[in-house]
Amino acid sequence: MTEATGALAAGNDNCPVGPLRPPEMVMRLDRLGAAFPTRLSFMRTLVRTLARAPAVITRPVWQIDDQGYGRAVYSVSAFGDIVSLVAFSTPLADEARTDRVIAEAWDTSYVLYDGIPGHAELARLEAHAPRQEAGRFTERDLVLSRANKSVRLFAHVTDCLAAGRQPDRDVIGPVGYLMRTTAVYGNGKFGIADRARVRGRPLIAGPFRAEMLTVWLIRAFTHDLVEHVARQRAPATAVPLDREIRRYLGIGNATGLGMAPFLVSHPRLLHNWILARETAIARVRALPAASAEARTQILRLLDRAQRHLAEWTVDEARQKNRITVLRQELRELAPRIEAGLTADAFPFDRMIALAEDRSLECQELLAALLLEPNGDVIDDLETMMGDEATDRLDPAMTLGELGELIETHWVFALDLDFAEPAATEQFWYVSEEKLEPRLGRRRDEPGADREMPLDIARRVHALAGAMAEVSPAQTVAEFLLAQPEHRYAVRRVQSSQKYPYGEIRDNLIGAGCMPIDMLRAKLAFFGAAKFDPRSTLWTRITMYQGAPLIDEIEAPDADDWWLPAMDRQALREHS
Repeated sequence: MTEATGALAAGNDNCPVGPLRPPEMVMRLDRLGAAFPTRLSFMRTLVRTLARAPAVITRPVWQIDDQGYGRAVYSVSAFGDIVSLVAFSTPLADEARTDRVIAEAWDTSYVLYDGIPGHAELARLEAHAPRQEAGRFTERDLVLSRANKSVRLFAHVTDCLAAGRQPDRDVIGPVGYLMRTTAVYGNGKFGIADRARVRGRPLIAGPFRAEMLTVWLIRAFTHDLVEHVARQRAPATAVPLDREIRRYLGIGNATGLGMAPFLVSHPRLLHNWILARETAIARVRALPAASAEARTQILRLLDRAQRHLAEWTVDEARQKNRITVLRQELRELAPRIEAGLTADAFPFDRMIALAEDRSLECQELLAALLLEPNGDVIDDLETMMGDEATDRLDPAMTLGELGELIETHWVFALDLDFAEPAATEQFWYVSEEKLEPRLGRRRDEPGADREMPLDIARRVHALAGAMAEVSPAQTVAEFLLAQPEHRYAVRRVQSSQKYPYGEIRDNLIGAGCMPIDMLRAKLAFFGAAKFDPRSTLWTRITMYQGAPLIDEIEAPDADDWWLPAMDRQALREHS
């Protein structure tokens, strides 16, 4: 097998044990910024959870007028639990429609509600949800969100359905969604329910589970809304959306810097996500052979991935070039992968080896691909992706022991020269106006005196320098009594002993840091695809494209939507 260093993957009864890719390789920004969704991504695990229950999904309220304005409720019942998406559609002037977080009005707004809201609660939510963060909320409100229409596509689909025909595939393809969310808030923000309210509830307890359920139900609402408007416009001729088209229409999202610091401020959670994925890859690489069914699925998905890449078009030069290279690499590797699946021992490990001299995008795509036919040996890992741990600083650790951890996990920080201006070019801060993270240029913009503690590498570098001046026999407690400014860095170093995948091994305040890499890493764990960077600071994505509809979660192929591609034949037949 291909050599790899690091901890050993935990096996289960269905697979042997294999080595994990080391944190020094996995946790670099450039590789994190090449991540793809996998079958362990949160959207995928949510749909499988709903299927296992099985969930019952109803629409008890549909009070939408002829123009598509009003309210609706979608309720999900599973595991003895019930939550409901409450959706509001309101008029919005074109000049007020924007993806920016500072917007104050949207086409639609949503609350994931704990239970089924009665008339009084619906009235309360109708008064506050369209105002979003300016509204007032209670612990019954689990998630807060809003979305704007993709105006041209929504109008095109409405016009086509009203005229009795399906929408044009060439219009649908480049967009892929009817609406685009601009925020999905959870975990106590703006007065909504704290994380503790969902803990231990199988329906919504997993990482970002409540948020991902919200987005999936928003997708269903957008489908129902466009059909409703078409029917009201032309009841005699209107037709419903074809199911293939419904599946292809996901939900868009615009995500900016507000998401990036999360990965830095939650090292245990990040470690658990990465560890689960890397353990899954290691388990599959250790399989000595591929079944006939797995071989067939790999080749089918390889073809789909190439069609997906053909549809993935962006304007941003860096990502555009990456996609071009990736398309060529997959074309070149496809016949070698097909031959290796039958001729080689350890065929999945061989897939990884074939990409070692290719781009990071190619390496990470194939790593995600090989997981797809092997759910029986990896799907149990979804249970290890949460974080309920509480760690404390170890005051009795000696500085000698702390220094060994730095030498093991933080060599990248020791190698940086923070006297060079480029090493401290940027700083993270929180906008006073919107309370959202921002990134500034240290020598050009004010605010560095209020810098967020995302300069982990610089802090560890400074800690190592201070430790060199005192005895290695000194305890952490003694050291911090004299130099308490290093307490945060000590905690991060000690945490890396138990959670080595919890630290991004790059300089997050250097001139070369591009937050878009952090955004893509997190969004890939959500299950997002078709990343469309609009700058190094924010991106558009597509969620739930190809996912099962709300009445399809128990279908035999309900989990088969990794890197979806448009079924052009089906669209041609219904055009």
